[in-house]
Amino acid sequence: MAALFERIGFMTDREFTNIKLDERFRYDGKDLGAVCEEDRTTFKVWSPAAERIVLRLYREDKGAHCMEREMICGEKGVWELAFERSLHGTYYDYLVRIDGADTVTADPYARACGCNGARSMVVDLRLTDPEGFERDCAPKAQEEQIIYELHIKDFSYDRDGGVPEAYRGKYKAFTVKNTGKDYPTCMEYLKSLGVTHVHLLPFFDYGSVDEAGDERQYNWGYDPLNFNVPEGSYATDAKDGTVRIRECKEMIRAFHENGLRVIMDVVYNHTYQEDSWLQRVMPGYYYRYHEDGRLSDGSACGNDIAAGRAMVDNYIADSVMYWAKEYHIDGFRFDLMGLLTVELMNRIRRELDQEFGLGEKLLYGEPWRADSSPMERGTRAALKENTRCLDEGIGIFSDDTRDAIKGHVFEEKEPGFVNGGSDLEPLILHAVTGWRDGGADFCPLSCSQIINYVSAHDNFTLWDKLVLSMHGKDPDFTRRYEDVLAANRLAAFIYFTCQGNLFMQAGEEFGRTKLGEENSYCSRPEINMLRWHQTVEFGDLVEYYRGLIRLRKKLPGLCDKSPGAEMRITAKSIHRDGVVSFRVNNRALGHESWEELLIVYNASPDDYRMRVPEGSWEVLADGKAADCRRMIEEGVREVPVEGRSGMLLAR
Repeated sequence: MAALFERIGFMTDREFTNIKLDERFRYDGKDLGAVCEEDRTTFKVWSPAAERIVLRLYREDKGAHCMEREMICGEKGVWELAFERSLHGTYYDYLVRIDGADTVTADPYARACGCNGARSMVVDLRLTDPEGFERDCAPKAQEEQIIYELHIKDFSYDRDGGVPEAYRGKYKAFTVKNTGKDYPTCMEYLKSLGVTHVHLLPFFDYGSVDEAGDERQYNWGYDPLNFNVPEGSYATDAKDGTVRIRECKEMIRAFHENGLRVIMDVVYNHTYQEDSWLQRVMPGYYYRYHEDGRLSDGSACGNDIAAGRAMVDNYIADSVMYWAKEYHIDGFRFDLMGLLTVELMNRIRRELDQEFGLGEKLLYGEPWRADSSPMERGTRAALKENTRCLDEGIGIFSDDTRDAIKGHVFEEKEPGFVNGGSDLEPLILHAVTGWRDGGADFCPLSCSQIINYVSAHDNFTLWDKLVLSMHGKDPDFTRRYEDVLAANRLAAFIYFTCQGNLFMQAGEEFGRTKLGEENSYCSRPEINMLRWHQTVEFGDLVEYYRGLIRLRKKLPGLCDKSPGAEMRITAKSIHRDGVVSFRVNNRALGHESWEELLIVYNASPDDYRMRVPEGSWEVLADGKAADCRRMIEEGVREVPVEGRSGMLLAR
């Protein structure tokens, strides 16, 4: 890049150089990549550092023979070449010369690729649409969002799920109807559960799985290779670049047809390896470095994307918008959002709102990072400590709620409130307001920014954490421990009665176990898969979650996401070790509902008799049943709340 540095006035200050790059070469066009229409194909790539770029076209993905064409460098460092015909289905790569050295690279802006993503493919996207996809739209938004986190392979790998073998672990599995025989499985099960959104672990093209390899390969997918292309291992044919696109769209349409919105887990904080397509077309620009020249590794994955630079931010924001428009994605979850910037996240929120309507697309992420990372001058990291700088429509995972309920996420035997922890009552009462009343080292703008959860793909499943902390000497993860079941129900009862958004890991509701594996990112699919027969074995737990989901949607006092929602929570009380209660103003304009709620959590092993205020009260949920309707007899002023359970009463 020596010639480029000379052109912009090179200084040893790397940050100064990038600022000068942005001032001179920022390109805001939305047409980078290969844009293919019926009678024209245009190739554009941003590389101010390049001295020469040759486009190489191939008939086949793995073919050796190519047709070469010189590209022309225009303004802002954008290289371009156009053909007056459609090149749909043609594979291509670039030969890029920088500082006299030639490097072969795929297109970082590609929308399609060949097997394993090393060669890009030209695609006329309209030819990849399933029939009627132009009419596909998200189901009507509900009053509450309940998010279900799911891995594509986990969903259908179990043969008991009833999905044909050719579709197991694939996009197509979501399109199969009537999978269950004696009990609902797969899509029928999801519909019956009552969740509103399905959050899919990363399904853009990632590098850690051989798409031509064995079906028993497994990875969560946090290894980005081609950010704007669906992963090929989930397609029935990874060699034809159009199949993965069409089948991914079919999956999303199937969710919409079944009343579910789709959230895409996105990983813009790092790439699978430093020698990425971004690095090859513009060395050093897309990554963060320490002053001594070492790569920053705040992701613990080897590198950090340099969010805060103009073309990096454009790349990420344009990619999000592309998935929202082209694939009809309904929301985005940002991995290690703390490595991105407040400014970028707010920009993404703003652009989605302008295009689709205020709040129509959900946005949330992890407000942390694995290690520190040098930020660009004038930017702020999208960390929990900066929550109030984020738009109110950007959510963050609440590790405070998670750890207060079940115990420290990294210390397997350390208990939380539901499994024997002590002195956690104040934290639990702060959690019910979405941490709007203090109790943590941050304060959100409103509880709309809080994502309440007790388990996710990372770390132990809820069931495994409870077994380890309650039966750690000789744990049997496949055993139906009654005390663990009670703690599981209480954990769910608590976060389902906290203000904020609700998020659950797939299978949490039927005692999902990974046999004690904490980090199953590349474990066997048999460890990770949903075992569908457990929905029968733990049918009572499933019904409890179903009841909580139905009940939550009926309670405006808990669904309220306004900045003043925490004012609905009153009479917060600690009665004794492990027993707390609070009351909720449940009134809402235009909503027929109970006027007031009384909620009790009893994490102690002993029953507690809760005094009931004056009025006509009924039990809507207790430790065994949720969304039940049981009137309290007139004149009765105390109700028993069983040990390790909760109770929700309404007046």
